[in-house]
Amino acid sequence: MRTYATKDELLPFSPSRFPVSSSTRKAWLVVALLWPVAMLNYLDRQMLATMHLSMQKDIVELQSNEVYGTLMGVFLWVYAFCSPLGGFVADRMNRKWLIVGSLGVWSSVTLLMGTAHDLTTLLWLRRAMGVSEALYIPAGLSLIADYHHGATRSLAIGIHMSGIYVGQALGGVGGWIAQEISWRTAFASCGCVGVAYGIVLAFFLREKEDRGAVTTSPELRADGGGPSVAWVGYIILILCFALPSLPGWAVKNWLPTLLQERFFLDEKSSGLWATISHSGAAFLGVVVGGRLSDYLFKRSVYGRTWVSASGLFLKSVVIIGLGLAPGFGFVIVCSALYGFGFGLFDANSMPILCQVAPPRFRATGYGLMNFFGTAAGALITPYLGKLKDNGTPFAVSFAYCAIPALLAAILMILLRPRDRDRGVAA
Repeated sequence: MRTYATKDELLPFSPSRFPVSSSTRKAWLVVALLWPVAMLNYLDRQMLATMHLSMQKDIVELQSNEVYGTLMGVFLWVYAFCSPLGGFVADRMNRKWLIVGSLGVWSSVTLLMGTAHDLTTLLWLRRAMGVSEALYIPAGLSLIADYHHGATRSLAIGIHMSGIYVGQALGGVGGWIAQEISWRTAFASCGCVGVAYGIVLAFFLREKEDRGAVTTSPELRADGGGPSVAWVGYIILILCFALPSLPGWAVKNWLPTLLQERFFLDEKSSGLWATISHSGAAFLGVVVGGRLSDYLFKRSVYGRTWVSASGLFLKSVVIIGLGLAPGFGFVIVCSALYGFGFGLFDANSMPILCQVAPPRFRATGYGLMNFFGTAAGALITPYLGKLKDNGTPFAVSFAYCAIPALLAAILMILLRPRDRDRGVAA
């Protein structure tokens, strides 16, 4: 009789005790590979919001808040209009190469941003960035959704989205580099990292082999509904995505400037406080929201909409404090709570879409949602800059942004998603 323990028996978390299937490992490998892409996707676009003071010294047109808002907004408009196209293409071609190509182009554009010497060049580069970055999110999220089903989908999407918030937080580092070294160095270094990672991704990322082996008609009848029911739900979901984008882009693009004006912070400090407080809490929010949503979804088809609506309600309350709180500490707390609420919402947008749209239309559906959400940001970003030039403080503008967030929370409660692949493991 054996009197000794094997190595696997001695290790409490040995793979033999907790076997993981090959398909599960592949599913989580896709999340791990795409996480840095999500991070770079937002880092490269968001750095611009933290480097206003440095860039306006070299390019005098940027001394106007309205012009600077236009520079940020032109990216959003192009990104918005190209997002549906990106989703349409992602539903019809190999998503691996679409993602690799998108990353390579926007990273090259980021590198070139550091060489620009006039406003016209910056505007054209931001347009090119908008086109290339619009190709990624629908493709990346639909690829993850195909690998992860009901039991892990929200958590997988949430972990991926946490990369976005790390990218936003690191955008504050762009302000630090701009102040301590130069804004050109910030753009150049991030561009080089993206080009290098694109090469890595080309070797290791894989398309879902059986992505075409799905049918749509049973899903449309899963709860006794049909195409008309799906379209009603999708229209409500678009509104739920677009309305909170108004305060969302206001915070992303103008919170550093608000901190500079209200509390006399320099560029480095305002950028770091704004991005780390908001995005750090959002990182926690998407992970908690994803795990909680998967748990509740096993018990109710409305589990994900409940979590999403709670995040929207939290956003609608704390954004008022974000603008009007009396002290710096209160503003940072509100920023963190706002980010956490946004994370609860953001982790569930694609999973809820998967309960509304058939699999072969998910990338296109998310691309259309991205269009309306980003167009809202493209409208509000220069508009808030213009209001500021005309004497309206950002604090007041932020407080009014609570209204669309509250409306989105109410609509999310009214949404009636269908029961799709609930409880199926990855």
